[in-house]
Amino acid sequence: QGFAMKLLYNDVVRNADFEKATGAIYVDRETLLKEADFISLHVPLLPETRHLIGAHELSMMKPTAILINTSRGPVVDEKALVKALRAKQIYGTGLDVFEEEPKLAPGLAELDNVVIVPHIASASMETRTKMGLMAAENILAVMDGKIPPHHVNMLEE
Repeated sequence: QGFAMKLLYNDVVRNADFEKATGAIYVDRETLLKEADFISLHVPLLPETRHLIGAHELSMMKPTAILINTSRGPVVDEKALVKALRAKQIYGTGLDVFEEEPKLAPGLAELDNVVIVPHIASASMETRTKMGLMAAENILAVMDGKIPPHHVNMLEE
């Protein structure tokens, strides 16, 4: 429940079950950007989400706001982000992904209001355990002459 914070969210589809489970309040994107203290991005990289956060969106955010991106790098225009951070337009950012991995936008790493981690958002014990179990299931299936349950592609015979 967000550490007893008021939770605002925006999505292409409103989710009543999510709202009920978390107490989150659905708002339009502009309201979210203007009112949120922390903005955490959780979107796939699609043509519609590339640079979802750019200069215009950053200009709407509070000077005390923190932007967190653990989804995909190109969702945030890093050049615009560097400018906003240097100008103290927003307070800070936390990045697990980068627009042009592994490169960072020039100046990003030198800023003291940036936290950069090496793409480890999925590194929870639960996720890594499930990844290991899936790999073991695939190995056992192949050794048994079966199609792996989690194959990525199938070779044609």
